[in-house]
Amino acid sequence: MNITLGNYYPADSILHRLDPRVKLLAALTVMIVIFFLNSPLTLLLFALGLIAGIAASRVPFKLVLRSVRPVIFIATFAFLINIFMTPGTELWSLGPLTITQQGLLVGIKMALRLFFLIMTTTLLMTLTTTPLEMADAIESLLRPLEKIRFPSHELAMMMSIALRFVPTLADETARIMKAQSSRGADFDTGGLIKRAKGLVTVLVPLFVSAFKRAEELALAMESRCYRGGSGRTKLRELKLRPSDRWGGAVLILICAALLLIEYMVPLGWFGLA
Repeated sequence: MNITLGNYYPADSILHRLDPRVKLLAALTVMIVIFFLNSPLTLLLFALGLIAGIAASRVPFKLVLRSVRPVIFIATFAFLINIFMTPGTELWSLGPLTITQQGLLVGIKMALRLFFLIMTTTLLMTLTTTPLEMADAIESLLRPLEKIRFPSHELAMMMSIALRFVPTLADETARIMKAQSSRGADFDTGGLIKRAKGLVTVLVPLFVSAFKRAEELALAMESRCYRGGSGRTKLRELKLRPSDRWGGAVLILICAALLLIEYMVPLGWFGLA
């Protein structure tokens, strides 16, 4: 099953060498900034910046584009809701359904925001960062909370394991569905209820397999004397280098410039008003 979440793409690039803490904070910043971008100009500039980031990462563009597949249904639903529910200048009407110009624009912007968000976070947090690096980054950023007995290491470990198991379970689901199809199961025809009943034959062995993998992982960690983060050392300690600081500064400047253009530059200057 083609899924990018949890799959690391090895390469020697600027983004791969960037400190995972910087990439994690950058991804969180993008999650906030993207929903403040509303004009065609800033969305276009964000898209150009995303393309430049993909080129700098040396990750195949189609691999990044594949990350939006799981949210196509959500984006389509949001698009349809906006084009029919947003009041404005009527473009087309059929009975109670009316498509407006404003609704069409809002729907396109909403779908683009969602696609850009998924592609950016996948690029920064998955394709260019290993699960171990991401766990170390989360633990490092949450370490100040240990003063109030917050289990930062345990939380980071759980998140990294969950992220790593996503592609594993996806491949396991595809394998089970192929095995059931070879035995005569049909997952593509029939009504919604029939398809839901057919998925039971997939979910039961999938849950059994997931529990077995979890038990094997627990035994493997126990056999290596894993006892949590207390007193645990690391083979590679995270240290901010000058290049990491420059990378973080560039990302902050890009986000600040986009917000500045969005709220302070008249679109009439570019013929986009």
